[in-house]
Amino acid sequence: MPPLDLNDAPKMEEKSKDLARARQSLIEELDAINLYQERIEATRDEKLRKVLEHNRDEEKEHAAMLIEYLKENDPTFKRMFEEHD
Repeated sequence: MPPLDLNDAPKMEEKSKDLARARQSLIEELDAINLYQERIEATRDEKLRKVLEHNRDEEKEHAAMLIEYLKENDPTFKRMFEEHD
């Protein structure tokens, strides 16, 4: 499914648009983590590996921040985390 084009969603409430933005950003952060991991495993250059590992971990921080935002702003999302902890 393609990402939500917020320009095509004029009837959505602003809160819904913000939640959609956060979810799409989370998807992009997770994709970036996967890309960095592939590059880490492919390189034989230790110096490059360290840089890529640092970048991957920064993406993990960003993903965690987005999850926190979603938990704070989407009651169902928060409940699911509480039920499955």
